[in-house]
Amino acid sequence: MKNENKILIGKIVAPQGIRGEIRVQTYTASPMDFQKISVLSERFADGAFHFVRRLNPTSNVIVARIDGVADRNAAETLRGTELFMMRDALPALRDGEYYQADLIGFDVFRGGEKIGRIACFQNFGAGDIIELENGDMLSFHGAAVDLNEKTITIK
Repeated sequence: MKNENKILIGKIVAPQGIRGEIRVQTYTASPMDFQKISVLSERFADGAFHFVRRLNPTSNVIVARIDGVADRNAAETLRGTELFMMRDALPALRDGEYYQADLIGFDVFRGGEKIGRIACFQNFGAGDIIELENGDMLSFHGAAVDLNEKTITIK
């Protein structure tokens, strides 16, 4: 898999129980999207990922199982594994919509001055955060995205 052809959609964060199930922090619009996504990873075979259930109704964490992972110890070895989907499997976007992955590398402005370039996005539960290449982190809430100019303006 080439990096430009895949999109990060989640990460295995912990084992769940003793039968090899795992907890997955999801980065999709809805955690329930994992019911229909073909999940890919370099740590397991294509088609080996299976959605089990959402952890609870308000959580972005799901429970899943991986073929061949039959106990907690095996599940523990997958902690930190990033999960992807192929970019061409993403739904088409409407005008004005974008995927955060497409904003990586955009210049960020505040008060008319460039303050950095986007390295990645983080979300620790309280909303999306822009991480700049210099390590600074800023709230993405209320940011204005200009896809043509490849810029983001924050408050």
